Amino acid sequence: MVEWTVQELADRAGISARTLRHYHQIGLLVPDRIGANGYRYYGPVAVARLQRILLLREAGLALGAIGEALASDANPDEEITALETHLVHLEHEREALERRIASVEHTVTMRREGRQPRMDMMLEGFNDRYEAEVTQRWGRVVFEQSNRWWHSKNLTQQRQFQADAEQLLARWGELHQSGVSPLSDQAQQHAAAHAAWFAQIPGTPGHAGDLDKTRAMLTGMANLYATNPDFHPAFGGAEAAGFAAQALRHYAQSH
Repeated sequence: MVEWTVQELADRAGISARTLRHYHQIGLLVPDRIGANGYRYYGPVAVARLQRILLLREAGLALGAIGEALASDANPDEEITALETHLVHLEHEREALERRIASVEHTVTMRREGRQPRMDMMLEGFNDRYEAEVTQRWGRVVFEQSNRWWHSKNLTQQRQFQADAEQLLARWGELHQSGVSPLSDQAQQHAAAHAAWFAQIPGTPGHAGDLDKTRAMLTGMANLYATNPDFHPAFGGAEAAGFAAQALRHYAQSH
């Protein structure tokens, strides 16, 4: 079994040997064994515990609170659950950081080329407009999967997607102006196109082929279109948004 001395572990963890010795003294991190030469040796179990200590310390917990937290999840299942919680948090931080890096890279590239950076790109990663609403309605996983998909696209692809979305919503306004019923064949065909458009986005139930959840999501989006004024201009007004909502609800109920 691989073992590290105090100095080896300190170097790999980016902390001081003095800190490790202090953790031993207060019972927070006990070495796997102490050799005949008096050296402390740390194996996988101790290193895994140190990982937890460093994560909790980074989260702002005092050493006493860290000790209590580690004692409360002493069995393997509790430890795994705690680590999974840390992992989700770290992945969220990484995604936000990657978006900010891409934002700054865009600004640097545009400046070097003597062009003005796009204002929306300069703030990419600093604010996700609908994050709270999407997370509340459909969960964090849906937001994160769709968000990763969106940020994996280049600028041209993002612009094309936005143009397609604008055309999709504007078509609802045209149908409303034409005087057809939300239950008409024309409106229901466009509702099918709207559902297919959603299904291309990872994280959505349509993308996963879950029909029951797809119906629920379409109904939820219909309600959002009707009640959130931010969406109304894209449809051509509140009445057109209400028309689209009625058509989408009917489509969801009948498919």
